[in-house]
Amino acid sequence: MFSLRTARRAAEAAKVLDPAADALQSAMRALPKSATDVLDGTWFGAPLHPALTDVPIGSWTAATVLDAVAPATGDDTIAAAADHVLALGVLAAVPTALTGMNDWSHLRGDSKRIGMLHALLNSAALGLNVASLVLRRSGRREAGRALSGVAFAGTLMSAHLGGHLSFGLGVRVNRTAFESPPSEFRPVLAEAELRGEELRRVDVDGAPVLLARSRAGGLCAIAATCTHLGGPLDEGERDGDSVVCPWHGSRFDLCTGEVEQGPAVYPQPVYAARAVDGTIEVRRVEHT
Repeated sequence: MFSLRTARRAAEAAKVLDPAADALQSAMRALPKSATDVLDGTWFGAPLHPALTDVPIGSWTAATVLDAVAPATGDDTIAAAADHVLALGVLAAVPTALTGMNDWSHLRGDSKRIGMLHALLNSAALGLNVASLVLRRSGRREAGRALSGVAFAGTLMSAHLGGHLSFGLGVRVNRTAFESPPSEFRPVLAEAELRGEELRRVDVDGAPVLLARSRAGGLCAIAATCTHLGGPLDEGERDGDSVVCPWHGSRFDLCTGEVEQGPAVYPQPVYAARAVDGTIEVRRVEHT
């Protein structure tokens, strides 16, 4: 295929699409939060789009294999099976595309443009596969096979770009996954310096931590880097015992780190916090 560097060059060439991309992103972000939380996979505890992509890719791969085998065997049932799995992939592509557009609506720069190219390739493949089904139904099976073969090549290129988005640019990767907070308590702040409902950022062995007091007065500490796309939670808005990320509006419980509203799907890492002789200390909470 091509490298991330080549993908970035293609993204640079795709700048001409920015006005259309910006309008489409704005439209997606205008959807009700209840709808975008479903598309994000907040309820699922993991990004929904990558899970859904397996169905159309798997179906279209199966169709390509069956299309290759059917002429050699002359078996009409194999040809019919190819049509059925091709149609299944077309149906599955619709929710897959919606979840992908929702993920893409928050991206900027190269990620946004590579995502646009990824979407255009997928849209072209979907259109070709729909046309292939029409041709197959009308008895022009060879032409239909040719179209779905071209579509499959486009799908493979698009999947490759999707891999660059995830593994090369970190889209939808938990942005706290590689932090290594201490397992022992570390002093971070004088207790008197944490006032009222203030959100306070401290660094613990290089890991940014958000300190706050719950409305009941208890000490709370969670990772200060939003798990979604790395927003600084200490610059966010506090709402009761919740904090809202200033970048994309993800909402987290200040004390448990649980996701209360997307687009985030991963909870914030939680730290144990205590006050000892007027000094606040924190350490990593071990999960079993």
